[in-house]
Amino acid sequence: MNYVIIKIEEGDKWRDYVQKAKYYDFYHSWYYHHNIKNGEAFLFVYEKEAAFIAIPLIKRAINGSECFDLTSAYGYLGPITNLDVEELSKEFLLTFRAAFLDFMAQEKIVCAFSRLHPLLHQTELLDDIGGVYANGSTVYIDLESSIEQQTRHYRKSVKNSIHALAESSPSVKAVETAAELETFVAIYTENMKRIGAHDYYHFDLQYFKDLIEAEEFLSLPLMLYLDGESIAAGFFVYTNDIIQVHLLATKTEFLHLSPTKLLIHEASRIGRDRGMKYLHLGGGVGGKNDSLFFWKSGFSDRLLSFRTWRYINNQTEYDRLKAKVASDESKDNDFFPAYRALEKQ
Repeated sequence: MNYVIIKIEEGDKWRDYVQKAKYYDFYHSWYYHHNIKNGEAFLFVYEKEAAFIAIPLIKRAINGSECFDLTSAYGYLGPITNLDVEELSKEFLLTFRAAFLDFMAQEKIVCAFSRLHPLLHQTELLDDIGGVYANGSTVYIDLESSIEQQTRHYRKSVKNSIHALAESSPSVKAVETAAELETFVAIYTENMKRIGAHDYYHFDLQYFKDLIEAEEFLSLPLMLYLDGESIAAGFFVYTNDIIQVHLLATKTEFLHLSPTKLLIHEASRIGRDRGMKYLHLGGGVGGKNDSLFFWKSGFSDRLLSFRTWRYINNQTEYDRLKAKVASDESKDNDFFPAYRALEKQ
């Protein structure tokens, strides 16, 4: 079978395939995977003649089993290819499927799961391997439209917050110095503690330094200042023509001003000036139509389908593992794999 497994130690090979892909985002990068702690990150590559499909995945051990399962890192990932999807023949896709199934058999993989990227054409690549499931929507701002057209789609409350804060002459500046980055991290840390975020999201100063120094994409941390004081922070990642809103944070005492709304507005100006096409805000928690999704949809009516890919390779072992953890929580029909429902993070 014409496939290779590129391990995290093979950074140059990983980067080479991703950069040769027609479309990709920073979530596909080697950098984004190099500190994965919950398993063994790798890039599966099927290549035949002039075409390839690559999928970044994480191989995890399963308690109480000699088998493993596959998942994706947090974010928007899924397969990428060096050709337009329409250029890939049915025969190529079928041999890709055969290669992937052979890999799963060799590695004793029970099942595979990946979050897909709302802006990339991926479902056709996975049609013959399991199923692609709808998991809600994500929101993006169209940066090819004018700023005037963009603001027409703002919810009234978003416009009011932006206009009210703008009257106080705030400023938005890129983080450039070590001291500014420390302030950025302090705002972020305060924000995470306030909302009771999982330890996974408590990123330290070194995390942000490394992210800024990564060469596979452009990181642009911004802070919003009011009367000389930084009151809100946002980390924006540029890859090809996509900007991802990686994180937002606000100082507690300024929450009533909703400064991140103005920060998003100004970030869209900066992105538009740099020739970007999409400012992707993301969706709700787990793709749900929740308060987070409501907040994001206040900026745009441009919605994208958020999908996940799920495939069970060993139904017998999957059912055995599922039965071992049977409980009210593990019966959540939307959690995959079901036997990890109690591990939700």
